[in-house]
Amino acid sequence: MSVEITRLSNGLTIATENMPTLESAALGVWVKAGARDEAEGEHGIAHLLEHMAFKGTNRRSARRIAEEIEDVGGELNASTSVETTAYYARVMKDDVPLALDILTDILIDSRFDEEELAREQHVILQEIGAAEDTPDDIVFDHFQGAAYRDQILGRPILGTRESVSSFTPGQIRDYLRRHYAPEQMVVSAAGAVSHEDIVRRVEVAFGSASAPESVHRREPAVYTGGEFREDRDLADAQMVLGFPGRPYYQRDFYAAQVLSIILGGGMSSRLFQEIRETRGLCYAISAFHWSFSDTGIFGVHAATGEEEMAELAPVIVSELVRATEGITEKEVNRARAQMRSSLLMSQESPASRAGQIARQLMFKGSVLENGELLDRLAAIDADRLTDLAGRTFLGTTPTLAAIGPISRLPDVGEIASRASGASVPPPPRTLVSS
Repeated sequence: MSVEITRLSNGLTIATENMPTLESAALGVWVKAGARDEAEGEHGIAHLLEHMAFKGTNRRSARRIAEEIEDVGGELNASTSVETTAYYARVMKDDVPLALDILTDILIDSRFDEEELAREQHVILQEIGAAEDTPDDIVFDHFQGAAYRDQILGRPILGTRESVSSFTPGQIRDYLRRHYAPEQMVVSAAGAVSHEDIVRRVEVAFGSASAPESVHRREPAVYTGGEFREDRDLADAQMVLGFPGRPYYQRDFYAAQVLSIILGGGMSSRLFQEIRETRGLCYAISAFHWSFSDTGIFGVHAATGEEEMAELAPVIVSELVRATEGITEKEVNRARAQMRSSLLMSQESPASRAGQIARQLMFKGSVLENGELLDRLAAIDADRLTDLAGRTFLGTTPTLAAIGPISRLPDVGEIASRASGASVPPPPRTLVSS
């Protein structure tokens, strides 16, 4: 299998990977614009636009969009992230033209009807309420907000009740015109697809599209670190502790992914074995590494009871600091095998592969071949990971977000100081009591 790439004269990129043994295909349009690209008065508009794209065009009603794709057994969906928005479909190979026609129709010719907008605003208000009632979900929003305090990158994707309720069809159209420019878009497809056919159809649909008069420039992100605490009457407590991470596809990006697997990527990881299995301090724990185009966060999420909260956070940081003192080659080999399997298995799914191709083109400018990926993994050794752990966990400002019965949780400066033996300046703090 190999990826074929065509760039139209207006800057739009088309990438496909034919998987000859499949009878189905996944295809979509990825836009390099998300919640991070909203202006000050647009909080939540990227996500609202994603919803409204399915609510009717000049050729199709909302119901007809749903019926046409489901009449052939297909699926149609979309998602908004911090830096991208994706509109995608899964269909049988004979229905690729239909899926592509629907996708281009909703992106080029959506009506943004006022009645549909009012209904969808109400749906998103319900979504915001549901998120607020889900501590293991909303704690990550507060975590990102504390890590990037007073910045667009730190705002939740859904927006607020006030902002979402205020938007008009004209504001949505304006956001679309400014950000859905051809050079910001990738049409990606994988599975039973023909590159030539998709290029021809996309060129007809998007070939005349042009760039907006002014080019949007993202506000650079600055990791600040910080603390958010909400003492809430719940059965358990949710906590996320984090440190500065690495941007997409820059130095140490893959190394940080491997380090997160060693520390909290499965049942054999250090945090799971020491904190859950040996000490019984929580019922769930994991490590993660989030990357963005110019920054990143390395974090640990844990869920526990009120009694265990006082001991849990210092023990987590002790384990992170222990990683700065040495990582074994056996751990590296295990984590590398997990990451290698995950990468290769994802390429057997057309949907995963189409998204993977689009993201690499948007953030790296090219698609990594398997050989290059595996070579990069092979170059990561124990010494490099030990050094990375030191640069990540020692002498950096931590971020802490916690919700639930957390009165016994030490503040973030005390947590870091007790673990490392060094004084850590306290980061900005937000306290919420219920």
